[in-house]
Amino acid sequence: MKYLIIGLGHYGGILAEELTALGHEVVGVDKDELHVDRVKDKMATSFVLDATDEAALSVLPVKNVDLVIVAIGDNFGASVRIVSLLKKGKAKRICARAVDDVHKAVLDAFSIDRILTPEQDAARMLARSLEADAEVESFQVDENNSVFKFRLPKKLVGYHANDLELEREFGLKVISLVRGNRTCNCLGISVLEHNVANEFPEDYELSGDDMLVCYGPYERFMQFWKSVR
Repeated sequence: MKYLIIGLGHYGGILAEELTALGHEVVGVDKDELHVDRVKDKMATSFVLDATDEAALSVLPVKNVDLVIVAIGDNFGASVRIVSLLKKGKAKRICARAVDDVHKAVLDAFSIDRILTPEQDAARMLARSLEADAEVESFQVDENNSVFKFRLPKKLVGYHANDLELEREFGLKVISLVRGNRTCNCLGISVLEHNVANEFPEDYELSGDDMLVCYGPYERFMQFWKSVR
């Protein structure tokens, strides 16, 4: 895919590097020459210009990229003006970073494709990781639901997989079982391998090396998690 990233500060610069490393074509823009110089060798094309200037913005390939990302966070006025100009310029898809609720509300009014809240998302993920003692990996799917992967707590070892009744008791749908299997490598050292099983026998007995993947509301998952810890 082809991306246009406007704002190459810490967030936008890392985003440009990562997308390029994944094989995408990235065009980067910033009015600060130092920001551009720092990452220009890691992008297909870069521009030093003020994207709040409509005439300057018109030289960018706004209509020829798959997604424009406005990564500016510290200048509310610049972020909003650039999004407005991109909508006027008929950009195919637009994502923009918001640093607070007011910023997010204003961007919402433009009906852009996605509003990015990296600071809030990172803080939320850390808080949830700390609450779950860092034994749970989670991915938020929408406002209400997440996917959770966790190693089986000791209280559940020996249960049959279908005896857990997570959906009935906690509203959590089990997506898959990740079976843990201890084997010896070529050096004779015991190693733990994991294999995903989307279907498993009703009489399969869960072990301490197994992991489960489930889907549902975060609050309901924490009710379950605290009940088995």
